[in-house]
Amino acid sequence: MVAISTRLPPIQRLLEIRTVAEHLHFKISTLLLHGGNLIEAVTWFHQHSASYKNLVGPPKVIFLHWEWLSRQFLVFAELLDSSSVTLQSVSSLPLGTAEQPLTEWEFHPAYYYQSAAQYLKEKRSALELAVSISETFNENDDGSAESVVPSIYVGQFARLLEQGDDLAMQFLTDDEFTHYAIAEGKMLQDSFEIVALLKKSHETYSNLKVQRVGSLCAFEIAREYFSLGDFSNAKQLFDGIVDLYRKEGWATLLWEVLGYLQECSRKQGAVKEFVEFSLEMAALPLSTVGSIQSSKCGPGGPASLEQRDMIQREIFALVSGEARPISLEGTDDLKVTGDNTLHIEIDLVSPLRSVLLASVAFHEQIIKSGVPSLITLSLLSQLPLSIEIDQLEVQFNQSECNFIIMNAQKGSLQAVSGERHDHRMESAPSLVLVTNKWLHLTYDIKSKQSGKLECISVIAKMEPNFTICCRAESPASMDDLPLWKFEDCVKTFPTKDPALSFSGQKAALVEEPDPQVDVTFGASGPALVGERFLVSVTITSREHAIYAGEMKINLVDVRGGGLFSPRESEPFSMGSHHVELLGIVGPEGEDESQRGPDKIKKIQQSFGLVSVPFLNIGESWSCKLEIMWHQPKPVMLDSLLLSRIKPVPDSDQLASLSLHETTALVLNATNCSEFTLQLLSMAIEVDDNGEDFKKVFTVIPQVDSSKLRLGTVHLKWKRHSGSEDRSGLTVTDAQVLTKHELPNVHIELSPLSFVLSGSHNDTVFVSKSEHILYYKMVPLASGLQQLPRISLTSVRYSAQFQPSIAASTVFIVPSKPRC
Repeated sequence: MVAISTRLPPIQRLLEIRTVAEHLHFKISTLLLHGGNLIEAVTWFHQHSASYKNLVGPPKVIFLHWEWLSRQFLVFAELLDSSSVTLQSVSSLPLGTAEQPLTEWEFHPAYYYQSAAQYLKEKRSALELAVSISETFNENDDGSAESVVPSIYVGQFARLLEQGDDLAMQFLTDDEFTHYAIAEGKMLQDSFEIVALLKKSHETYSNLKVQRVGSLCAFEIAREYFSLGDFSNAKQLFDGIVDLYRKEGWATLLWEVLGYLQECSRKQGAVKEFVEFSLEMAALPLSTVGSIQSSKCGPGGPASLEQRDMIQREIFALVSGEARPISLEGTDDLKVTGDNTLHIEIDLVSPLRSVLLASVAFHEQIIKSGVPSLITLSLLSQLPLSIEIDQLEVQFNQSECNFIIMNAQKGSLQAVSGERHDHRMESAPSLVLVTNKWLHLTYDIKSKQSGKLECISVIAKMEPNFTICCRAESPASMDDLPLWKFEDCVKTFPTKDPALSFSGQKAALVEEPDPQVDVTFGASGPALVGERFLVSVTITSREHAIYAGEMKINLVDVRGGGLFSPRESEPFSMGSHHVELLGIVGPEGEDESQRGPDKIKKIQQSFGLVSVPFLNIGESWSCKLEIMWHQPKPVMLDSLLLSRIKPVPDSDQLASLSLHETTALVLNATNCSEFTLQLLSMAIEVDDNGEDFKKVFTVIPQVDSSKLRLGTVHLKWKRHSGSEDRSGLTVTDAQVLTKHELPNVHIELSPLSFVLSGSHNDTVFVSKSEHILYYKMVPLASGLQQLPRISLTSVRYSAQFQPSIAASTVFIVPSKPRC
């Protein structure tokens, strides 16, 4: 394909060929993209790169080939990025040929940016190798390289010589050109160029919502930062990648990223993060033995069972303060001492759940206050080596229930030197956790406080200065370990009882303790507003005698809520009380003279205090509270309410009455309670002269007013005498007076009335049929009005019909005013 040239040496001749091909490729690709031929442009690029992919040259200049190939991908990526041509549907078009099929990603610039970065990394590695094997390269001798410049011919270089006042070009030998190329290559910062290319690729993939390939670019960027010693930026990127790998469950890839995070933490002196990443690596489901060579692995080493064992030993040697492992030499900042203790938190979504998992189950969901109940604590670890716990502290939402479990094999010295002495101490024969095997511990627990009792966390102390706090989980709702649920390992239950494993909960309900004193209230049902209502209170001693007892009464004024629906919502007033304590009536036969000097009886508007006499076990004492409600409240069903005059549709308009005309006023008093009431009297009080109208049903307005107040209805009533409730409590026979406002009315002059009258004669024939006379009458005034008089005369039978006077009158109801 390429003829042999006698002008240039082989290395420079190959450089010239590639340079000319690069220029031609750029022009052809630009023309194809400007013409909208995207598929042809991509196909041409692959033909171009495949044609020159094997023209690598001698090993000492192979880095020039990778640099040229990286530049081809970069230029084509920028052409695609700047082109307005887009591919609407890749699946509907033939991509490539049978020999060279194309993928969808090859039509996006991100693929070419990523490939350019990858080939540039190959160039960097080849350059480092060329420098190491070059015998003629001298780092301090760069004078010859400075005089090399591009020739006037494309793809050629020459040395510039000074001959007097003239300049001459001298051809280079391959060795001289190689020396020049290596010197130029060492001056370039390839890592920064690689990071820039990968960032462009990652940004494009992120815009396309391609999370997995984008994370691969982010991983490559983080590794470049790591190689440059920029551990802060590297760790920030690794933290984002590790979350995806945990979610996807890629254990091998996760191992490599965690290895970098572990090393970043070690370099930064972050001992807590270093231990957390190391423990997570040691608990990964990897059992491969020596399948990956150490030279191809990251700083975490090969993903194998042996490496997991080594990491666990190193971490526990670090936290125990023993001799520092060889791999941790030179890291004086990584210390776990009394002044620098280490505490790790493991919540319900932590990746460290595979390091230590705590399950807590109450054997009973409802327990008695003060009565012991069983609770099972189960621990599980996926670390490859067994671990021994010094002590466990089980914490509850009720701190008085906390207790500590000591390891009997560790002796009693730790219990003596423990920091907490206010918790119950228990002992276990052994607290050794074997990999993938539950450790079951069952103990009694007793709560003296009613309500919810929940196990919050379990704190495991493994070394004097190292503790792990796990959030307690219920066996019934405990999630599997994400990375271990698909592994081929033995599945075990968190409790010995399988049924408890499916139904066990970490919380239980503590019932109220049995009462030692019973207080019973009795009433005759709902109270009515305004009456003196009696409520009986009975105190009974059950478990012990009552000495010098006192009973306090607090009447709470309940406002709002959904327990009742009064007819009207009363405005809130700080100075008014809707309920009032009137008195306390002792047992029958007890009066004030029988009360001793040490007896107490205090009564206020909403508070009362009364002494309770001595009561032996089983004895009882009762009294009655006299209470009055001034407004309907939730403790009542309803009160005695007065029916209202039906308002007009428009609430702004008042009912109208005619001046000096008689108007009927109908008042209905309805008993809305469930008790029989006796209505004693009904009266209307007029404000202007104070006159009482008892059982008056007509109103004659005497004053022309746009808004006249009719007055107030006074109702006097009481419960039916002798009514008793089931408990035998008699309601006080007291009269109750309630007042109810009548609505205002509008007074207007009487309208003009006129009647068209006259005698009308008509003859009809009725033969075995009926005849109906229709008349349309328009009333011109309200009140009792006279109907037209009608007389009927039968000529055939000489008979006459005259209606009665009572049937000739009608009562006209006032109509709605028009203005």
